[in-house]
Amino acid sequence: MTSFDLVINNARLRDHDGPAHLGIAGGKISAISKEPLAGGEVIDAEGALVSTSFVDGHMHLCKVYTYRSFGDAAIGEYGAGTMGGAMTGIELASKIKEKYHESWIYDNAKAAALNAIKHGVLHIQAFVDTDTKARLEGIKGVMRVRDELKDVIKIEVVAFPQDGLLRDPGAEEYVQEAMKLGADVVGGIPWIEYTDAQSQEHVTRMAKLAQKHGTRLAMLNDDAGDANLRTSEMLAVAALEYGLEGKVTSCHARAMALYPEPTFRRLAALAEQAQMGFITDPHTGPLHLRALELFDMGQAVGIGHDDIEDPYYPWGRYNMLEIAFLSAHILGANTRARMENLFDMITERASRAIGATPKKITEGAVADLLVHSHDDVHEVLNHHLPPKVVISRGKVVARSTSSTEFSLGR
Repeated sequence: MTSFDLVINNARLRDHDGPAHLGIAGGKISAISKEPLAGGEVIDAEGALVSTSFVDGHMHLCKVYTYRSFGDAAIGEYGAGTMGGAMTGIELASKIKEKYHESWIYDNAKAAALNAIKHGVLHIQAFVDTDTKARLEGIKGVMRVRDELKDVIKIEVVAFPQDGLLRDPGAEEYVQEAMKLGADVVGGIPWIEYTDAQSQEHVTRMAKLAQKHGTRLAMLNDDAGDANLRTSEMLAVAALEYGLEGKVTSCHARAMALYPEPTFRRLAALAEQAQMGFITDPHTGPLHLRALELFDMGQAVGIGHDDIEDPYYPWGRYNMLEIAFLSAHILGANTRARMENLFDMITERASRAIGATPKKITEGAVADLLVHSHDDVHEVLNHHLPPKVVISRGKVVARSTSSTEFSLGR
């Protein structure tokens, strides 16, 4: 008889008719049965949905929980109107880096990572400011969190020159040093440079650095209300030129919302050739990339959390279901088919968008699983509760409960 370390009985799976019973051993799904199983620990899902864990392809982990100390100055510029003041907002927000220190960044980033685990997020692409103001303080603090929690959650640290390369002489050297220290991904923000030529130079330098280190390249692109911005296109072209196909991600790309149709279609074709992923964050700004259209084209597009209580966005609990719920309203994704699409955009498509192999509930797959409180995607999104049980690599790492007791005396 097969011995299981952990069993989940009476589960509902998205692609499975009837109840399913999962046997887990050695950190992997060993069996999917039509009959209940026995094991060392048995969880009764009680007919609730069991899914793979969530993926967040865009989080500024070095800035979390700084809103109360910074205030509204940057938010007022970054998210106003059609985002014409986005660059000014970023310039204002950079002042927080005057106080950057590894110690408090570590504390805040770890608190956010634990909230991520609580809400079933087990893979984060974490952008960490790496420039002449931030120096390497954020890199050191976030890498400590990455290394401490590596057996539970995968945190990929992006060395991110938030204030530009040509605008911030010396930032490139800090990014290079961060990669030597062990950062996982080369970052960039080419649109913030003052000219198209400088933006192109920014992309080229970071693409060459990613090529040198054999890493992925993730950039914040076209993050303003300007239909002339083309840095997502530059990134796709660089991927083809430097052999980075399938290893590049374009985050934000908000100017896409303003593109003429021929320009959008040209970018979509380039992105397909370059196997470039997209991450959208529609809740943190009034413009957003054309996520559902890209999804329908079969492209790798995910939803990111982006910020948690920082100079750009005052909200957030690291709950990707909550972000998908907000996105449903913003994107008009209100049919059951679109709800399933949104769920894919925080699981399978999100993985693809950051160059990872999508997780599956199949025999032999790593057991990174969530036991939810409701039985279908609509109800899970609608209530956006923390999963009842979070399982990482076959081990229960978090449990949550939600209950209300009424006292309605006459």
